[in-house]
Amino acid sequence: MKNILVPVGSSENGINNLKYAINFASISGGTVYLININKEYARIGGIEEVDQFELYKSGKLLSNIINSVNAKGIKVITKPIKGDPFVAIKKISKEFDIDLVITSPQSVEINDKVYLGTITAKLLKQTEIPLLIVPKNYLFRKFDSILVAFKNGHFEKENVLSPIYDMVSIFKSKINLLQVITPETTDEQLKIDQELLDIKSTLTTTKNATTFQGVLEHFQSHDPDILCVIRRKRGFFKKLWEKNRVLKRDFHTSIPLLILSGNL
Repeated sequence: MKNILVPVGSSENGINNLKYAINFASISGGTVYLININKEYARIGGIEEVDQFELYKSGKLLSNIINSVNAKGIKVITKPIKGDPFVAIKKISKEFDIDLVITSPQSVEINDKVYLGTITAKLLKQTEIPLLIVPKNYLFRKFDSILVAFKNGHFEKENVLSPIYDMVSIFKSKINLLQVITPETTDEQLKIDQELLDIKSTLTTTKNATTFQGVLEHFQSHDPDILCVIRRKRGFFKKLWEKNRVLKRDFHTSIPLLILSGNL
């Protein structure tokens, strides 16, 4: 995980996510790309000046954010961008070979019913890049323990588990597997790929209505530093990510959430 992308929309979440990314990169030996994306306006009279002003504001925002943190010797590249956010992130990710995108949930406030807002929810659906969602004001700590929750133990997509292997290599993480058996689980899905079994520290199986309920039941006993789930073409998380936002009643976590794409 050498190239880490941090898209920001405000100083508040930008500073927190950049600090987190720098701490991550200080251990992985990576580079951080800090971007702010502005809407591109139609080419009519006076709009070019508006675009230039928006890019100026974007650049100023990024400068303020980077000047507010200790980069710890990590290379941080800032880039104000105009255009559609999802197109821009795809383009930047390809250009700089991004390994990980770090973003935030919409809110951690108890009274706020939304866990992931529209932008993050859309990003989940439109990118294959691993996404790490870090709660607001969450302080970085090494991933000593990773809880990997899944229903189907077989992964057809090549390299889908590579980020987990990277974290084991970087942080010497302990991998705890949680296989949630739901009423829809088939015998074929019960079989777990050997490459995942080879790096596990523990394996827990549980029967629940959904994967999320299984996570809730076993979360406290595992006490992980990070939760990892896999987005697939079918199943609980597929239905969850289809929405333009994710409500806390459907899914949420108080620790960093790593989402991997299991889609072919």
